[in-house]
Amino acid sequence: MDDVLYEVRAGVARLTLNREASRNALSPAAIAAVGAHLDAAEADPDVRAVCLTGAGDKVFCSGADLGSAFAGGSGEAVPGPVAYARLLRRMLAFPKPLVARVNGHCLAGGLGLVLACDLAYAREDVRFGTPEVKVGLFPMMVAPLMLRSVPRKRALELMLTAEPIDGREAAAIGLVTRAVPAAGLDATVDKALAAVCANAPVAIRMGREAIGAVDGRPAAEVLETLAGRLADLLATEDAAEGLAAFLEKRAPQWKGR
Repeated sequence: MDDVLYEVRAGVARLTLNREASRNALSPAAIAAVGAHLDAAEADPDVRAVCLTGAGDKVFCSGADLGSAFAGGSGEAVPGPVAYARLLRRMLAFPKPLVARVNGHCLAGGLGLVLACDLAYAREDVRFGTPEVKVGLFPMMVAPLMLRSVPRKRALELMLTAEPIDGREAAAIGLVTRAVPAAGLDATVDKALAAVCANAPVAIRMGREAIGAVDGRPAAEVLETLAGRLADLLATEDAAEGLAAFLEKRAPQWKGR
């Protein structure tokens, strides 16, 4: 059985963590599989976005598989966490939009996957949490991603108390984009993916790259840099097509160039 399922449909590469019996935990093999599928999605010109979810309807991802190569260590780098860190870095730099479909509880390293996505939609009833301190660990790689989205005091409360929150609160504090009733999750995710796929792929790629390059810097320092990025974007074929289509009152035909 494949640890991660991969399917391309309607311009979307759908990755499903497929270890339901193990609460979709992240084994080294699963981490490697996600990375390999991201490589395939990046290389496929028909893929406009990637959707990440978990098998079943109970757990999106419970974090690291503590019975695998994540265990042990005496101050040296442990293979599992290093591979996980590299996957998060890969996701943060991925050139196509990443969307998380959080269809079950999301804990520990699973939360890192969600935070590394551009958009995340969750069921209102699922639980989010970082329980690592309960077993003598700490969400080391998740912490910087959480601090990008959640106010510092609230993020520290989650990590230090290990108390979970539900999807509604996760949306309220910025852990996810939106939380919806279980019955509406697929429609919400599909609507967002369709909207992303309908827009100019070059504009999305260049815009996300620009955001990544200036993230965390004061606005006054980056405005001229972003003006230069906009000039680069205006020189693309898609920008010319988009402006022409607007003036001619027709649907644009994107070429991805």
